[in-house]
Amino acid sequence: MNYKKSQDFGSGSMTKLVIRQALPLTVSTLAQILYNIVDRIFIGHIGGDDITPLTGIGLTLPIVSVISAFTYLLGQGGSPLFSIARGEGNDKKAGKILGNSITMLLIASAILTLAGEIFMKPILYLFGAGNDSYVYASDYLSIYLIGTVFTMLASGLNGYVSAQGFPGVAMITVMSGAVINTALDPVFIFALGLGIRGAAIATVISQFISCVWVQGFIFGKKAIIRPSRSDLIPDPVICGRTLLMGLTGFIMEINNCLVQVICNRTLRKYGADLASVYIAIMTIVHSVRAFMSAAVTGITSGSSPVIGYNYGAGKYDRVRSGIRISCLFAFVYTAAAWMIILIFPGVFISLFSRDPSANELAVPYLHIFFMAYVFMALQFSGQSTFMALGKAPQAIFFSIFRKVILVIPLTICLPMFLEDPVSGVFWAEPVSNVIGGSASFLFMYFTVYRKLGKEAVKPRQERHTPDRGSEI
Repeated sequence: MNYKKSQDFGSGSMTKLVIRQALPLTVSTLAQILYNIVDRIFIGHIGGDDITPLTGIGLTLPIVSVISAFTYLLGQGGSPLFSIARGEGNDKKAGKILGNSITMLLIASAILTLAGEIFMKPILYLFGAGNDSYVYASDYLSIYLIGTVFTMLASGLNGYVSAQGFPGVAMITVMSGAVINTALDPVFIFALGLGIRGAAIATVISQFISCVWVQGFIFGKKAIIRPSRSDLIPDPVICGRTLLMGLTGFIMEINNCLVQVICNRTLRKYGADLASVYIAIMTIVHSVRAFMSAAVTGITSGSSPVIGYNYGAGKYDRVRSGIRISCLFAFVYTAAAWMIILIFPGVFISLFSRDPSANELAVPYLHIFFMAYVFMALQFSGQSTFMALGKAPQAIFFSIFRKVILVIPLTICLPMFLEDPVSGVFWAEPVSNVIGGSASFLFMYFTVYRKLGKEAVKPRQERHTPDRGSEI
């Protein structure tokens, strides 16, 4: 295989290029999602017809989002700087960036673990726990937090593996953890009778193995850049630039945390005696959405390097073609996913629960939540295009706009005006999808797509030459 030719995004079919990039990303994304939701699937069947254990795991999701946020901030924020340094031929600087990321991840994981263990009870009650669900949430979280250092190092440093030209090794990191966790869950949960604690133990073991795999590469002979001891000493400038680059992912994950907390607390307020059941249903709904979003995330993320490459090369017709292809694929997929959920809701719900009454109760809420799912294609397409063209502020804004400016107020206000207040929490999603998705796409269309069309018809020498992060 001609490696250089395979990476030439400036020629050939844009459709084939997008698909070629999207497929492995979709596989990796799906593996990562399975890694996160497989515990919920097994835990949902621990109590037979009792759905409370699933409620417990749902209450820990905001804390998992916080850990992911700091992983983005301190780990994945440095990998673009690492790539730039390598491109400049400055391997010494690249090693320093990698070493500083390792140090920051170690320090942050220690602080998060300690804070989580000490303040676990007030945090979980703040996030919507009740006396019945707190027991399960604390049993899981007290063990899960032990693996924080493994989670953050494995995920945070995996980007440095890809940045050195080893995407296959990076994919194995994610897939191996997902496979091991899936295999160990039934052993520890059911065979050994450890219940929800067994799920947490299985997760920590899989995180540890993923971490060892990444560390083995980073410090092994195959690595192009291996950090030295001196590289681990924090450099204020490098640390500051890493934090700035990782801010986008950090904000998006913190937004997820806020939305999860507000949803749980609102359901606790209006759910009365069934509050734990409603929180469990929301956990199921979020899990289904995460699973169904794997492909659309892979599609839009896969188009980003192709679009960005052609934008930098001034091939604006190809950029517009890439945007159209990404939007079309995303729309077709989300429409198909919506139809599947509409027709077969029970299949997805039964994966997480064996409680007949809860499952029956969940169906209309699942339908409400996914009612405007196709508009997520517009949200993903708009944000991914902004990221591909180096316009991170726009991508951050529309993430905040949908989740913070729309979802949170809607989650709080809609229950006040509906006959079924609980349904208002689920209605917040489709309403925000329509408004937020449309706003993101239309802003991208008028400020990027149409302007690119005008640039494309100009003579080559008169075209705008983009700088990194500049406006068109």
